[in-house]
Amino acid sequence: MRVAVIGATGYVGGRLVPQLLAAGHTVRCLARTPGRLDGVPWRNDVEVVAADVMDRPTLDDAFAGIDAVYYLVHALGQSADFEATDRLGARNTSAAAAAAGVSRIVYLGGLGEDDPAKLSAHLASRHEVGQVLADGPVPVTELRAAVIIGSGSVSFEMLRHLVEVLPAMICPRWVTTTRCQPIAIADVLHHLVAVLGQPETAGRIFEIGGPDVLTYRQMMERYAAAAGLKRRIIVPVNVLSPRLSSHWINLVTPLPYRLARPLVDSLVNDVVVHPDRDIRTVVDHEPLPFDEALRRALTRVHDLDVATAWTDSSARRSPAAPMPQDPDWAGGTVYEDRQRVRSTAPAADVFAAVSGVGGARGWYVGRPLWAMRGWLDKMIGGVGMRRGRRHPDRLRVGDALDFFRVEAYEPPRLLRLRAEMKVPGDAWLEWRVEDIDGATELVQYARFHPRGVAGRLYWWTLLPIHAVIWRGLAERLVAEAEQRGPTKPAGGRAP
Repeated sequence: MRVAVIGATGYVGGRLVPQLLAAGHTVRCLARTPGRLDGVPWRNDVEVVAADVMDRPTLDDAFAGIDAVYYLVHALGQSADFEATDRLGARNTSAAAAAAGVSRIVYLGGLGEDDPAKLSAHLASRHEVGQVLADGPVPVTELRAAVIIGSGSVSFEMLRHLVEVLPAMICPRWVTTTRCQPIAIADVLHHLVAVLGQPETAGRIFEIGGPDVLTYRQMMERYAAAAGLKRRIIVPVNVLSPRLSSHWINLVTPLPYRLARPLVDSLVNDVVVHPDRDIRTVVDHEPLPFDEALRRALTRVHDLDVATAWTDSSARRSPAAPMPQDPDWAGGTVYEDRQRVRSTAPAADVFAAVSGVGGARGWYVGRPLWAMRGWLDKMIGGVGMRRGRRHPDRLRVGDALDFFRVEAYEPPRLLRLRAEMKVPGDAWLEWRVEDIDGATELVQYARFHPRGVAGRLYWWTLLPIHAVIWRGLAERLVAEAEQRGPTKPAGGRAP
């Protein structure tokens, strides 16, 4: 089918497009800013057009020749009156789809009771959007989901950051009573694609969820276990209002208050699949258990820029992993120190200097500090610095390099080392050699994904020392490259 996706720059839409392509559909992506899709790996396989659900004429042109439309946009956190914005967007989409002869609209909404008086403003708006779309002549398939498990999902990010940052927390009492039926993003995508090929799903509402029905306290406890964190202490109380809880979430997570407040209001509602609307009555698919969905989501639990780089070398990409079009707060926290140094040396010489770091040659800057760090690591059961390196100049993926391991090696452009010393988190050191306006530039990244409060304290405590070391290291590597001859190996040592 010829399919239009509204919201391809968003969390679900950006993951749905490659699934639709794999199913053999022709895809047209509608975006207010088409340039936001320039960096996605499937850009050359789709048509991208500028369109805005708030501007009806742009939709008339974008829907020409389209068989089905996926409506995956939401104004939550973007507009003070998100209900009115979503209402108008749905009305414009319904009218434009009817005028263009579209045969189906597929919409992803939220679980909850049908009576809007019993729902939060957020969930009531989600249901209203589905009703506005269905009021038009084009048949609508509405899928309703609760918490979606995958890096980048708003609800999941709130869960992730609360558990990772706080070893103990005081929570509203509904955390221990409200029931939720979370679902893996992979299962959401499966259902979104599957309903398109089943005519009997047109004009109906289906509810989707995983096999586990849990309280939010149980989800937090199981997240801690899956992430390898100590059991969290959760104390429920009656005095925390949604407003106060939202400010607290804004303080300890990257989610802005305007996004957190409607979500917190919604957490008092049970969001469980009703048997009469269960998608499994028409789609034969067994969803992932909650713990397995967590495991898959945590496989790549890093911030946007980091995840995009780290998954480049993977043969397969999990739908739960962060993607280029995800919002800035998507993914787990990763701290980064970035250094850029220009060089007059050719890229090959700069990369040779980088590839020769460590071992007998050392780390150029703060040598006593490196030695002390290795000794301390050895004392607490780590690998220390004594492993050195296999060869003074040559590397390959998997090589040990002092207390690092070579994770990526792509001469003459990329070297990434993963730290194997004892730290409260995961650490990487990466160099990229780039050509900028005819000159060579070395870009050095020191990245750290903290584990719990201890990891954050570790990063901020050592930040002043690391800032000096990382800048000095990048400058010394460039100086080393500029001092070597055209055939002289890094450090002046023979291979």
